[in-house]
Amino acid sequence: MSSVVDTPLPTTMVGSYPRPLWFHHQMDGKDVREVFKREEHLQAYEDAVTAVIHDQEEVGLDIVTDGQMYWDDYAITIGSFLWYWYERLPGFDPVKRANPLATHGLTDDVDYELFQSLGGTSTTAKIERGPGRLAELYTIARRKANHPVKVSVGAGPINLTYHVYFDEPDSFYTDDRDLAEDLIPVFNAEMKEIVGAGATFLQYEDLGAWHPIIKDDDSAAGWVVDVVNRTIEGVDAKIAWHFCLGNASGNAQTSVFGGQLERILPPLYETNVDQFVLDFALRDMRDVAILSTLPADKEVAAGVIDVRTLQIESAELVAERMRKVLDVVPAERVSFTTDCGMRVLPRLVAKEKLRSLVRGAEIVRGEL
Repeated sequence: MSSVVDTPLPTTMVGSYPRPLWFHHQMDGKDVREVFKREEHLQAYEDAVTAVIHDQEEVGLDIVTDGQMYWDDYAITIGSFLWYWYERLPGFDPVKRANPLATHGLTDDVDYELFQSLGGTSTTAKIERGPGRLAELYTIARRKANHPVKVSVGAGPINLTYHVYFDEPDSFYTDDRDLAEDLIPVFNAEMKEIVGAGATFLQYEDLGAWHPIIKDDDSAAGWVVDVVNRTIEGVDAKIAWHFCLGNASGNAQTSVFGGQLERILPPLYETNVDQFVLDFALRDMRDVAILSTLPADKEVAAGVIDVRTLQIESAELVAERMRKVLDVVPAERVSFTTDCGMRVLPRLVAKEKLRSLVRGAEIVRGEL
């Protein structure tokens, strides 16, 4: 296992961060290279990335991200997690439709409204690689940062299938696995390009980890493992895999996924990722015991900051959450992070939550 920093119990955040209130520019589905032809947009973007990296470094995070400032202000706050790819990969219809999970009766009343706000898409042709440009966005962040930069890559191949129609008259793909298979080389190429630009730490984002729960078929885990391994094959970097409990405008899908980590995690140890990034804080650390099964060649980045509440945790509360992780996993295989992305939060709250994360880590480092 490779180390990104020498500091024990390194701290980071998952990926997204609140936009500065003055940063109103939107990509609007366009190629980054087209958007950045406008000097005003390019300067504003670079200034926004500089600002959010400065927040992270000021409070003392060991590993920073670009805050995913390239995401537009779409539905459920993090809608661009999906739409960034639907809009840029040829074969997807970039026009928002009703959400298939909602229209097919696969949600409860609350999630129905959230998913309809998010929308859905269909496929009109075979999926091809488009202008993701994550490598170019990484180089901007790298120039602005004094600390190591982690690159978040997602939503991934399985995750992108969840909001796609397979039964519309214009549906090119009629099966979710066929679509995921064609997305694998797209993301593999994207990740290799990021590494080629100098990145050494990638965080793969795909809720496909929950596929056995979604399909109510534990045997689906074998296909998930195969997809992940082929997606990251040949990517010469430290690779973490983040799959959260959902984060739609600060709402978690705990009614579906909560308490199921013991069911889905052990089969995923067969993947070739180095680290699992898991949210524990919002469930009061109730799922930590499963980490006792973590293989010796795997790490955990444990979520100890609840991003789905405005409450700023005290450093001692964060330290207590950290101790519960260290009770079951050796310190040399533990990092600490936020549960999920922070985009939904006010910037001041996000920054102070990160400060508590750092202070909590300082407390438990002194106890090692």
